[in-house]
Amino acid sequence: MLEVRGIDAGYGDVQVLFGLSLDVGDKEIVTLLGSNGAGKTTTLRCICGVLSPRSGEVLFRGKPLSRVPAADRAGLGIALVPEGRELWPQLTVRENLELGAYHARARARVRQNLDRVHALFPRLLERRSQMAGSLSGGEQQMCAIGRALMSEPSLLLLDEPSLGLAPIVVDQMFEAFRALHREGMTILLVEQNLAAALEIATRGYVIETGEMKMQGSAQDLRNDPKIRTAYLGL
Repeated sequence: MLEVRGIDAGYGDVQVLFGLSLDVGDKEIVTLLGSNGAGKTTTLRCICGVLSPRSGEVLFRGKPLSRVPAADRAGLGIALVPEGRELWPQLTVRENLELGAYHARARARVRQNLDRVHALFPRLLERRSQMAGSLSGGEQQMCAIGRALMSEPSLLLLDEPSLGLAPIVVDQMFEAFRALHREGMTILLVEQNLAAALEIATRGYVIETGEMKMQGSAQDLRNDPKIRTAYLGL
């Protein structure tokens, strides 16, 4: 479904990614591992079109995205849940969710997609008239994920979805990811909780200082001594 081929990317004079490549197959959950500042968020930004690579290319379903702006990539089926959620705090939960239905196909199915989001996160139905800025951290993350799902994506990009959340909320969040995967959703997951990420992922990549250093099945990465020492604290 997704191919990232040798991309270089950065901000101003600072280069962050150096010839980075990865791929995500249809209906996979793939996790991107690495320490803070390794380039994980920059990779997701290049995929969704918020940042343009300086070289290399990103392909979605075999077609290059270099000339496709970020807004149109949502219509193709790519949705990003950004680190920090980036909700509109002065709008209600319902209004934040409806803003996720950006392109024409999703706008025509708002009711059905709201029902889907509420089934996945019943708390959002209870809080539908509440201002998003007054929600708990866990509820805000549910709202951010729900907003992305309103665009009917086939590829969901998740950037640190468990950041700052209580363990019980993290468990609920990852159960939701499993449910989405069972429905056929393809997921690229950047996650600080590496043990949880490798528990649900099919495969994983390890990025260090903007370069891909390791890849393999989730089980192989879990059992790798370097990963266990550097990232799992074992």
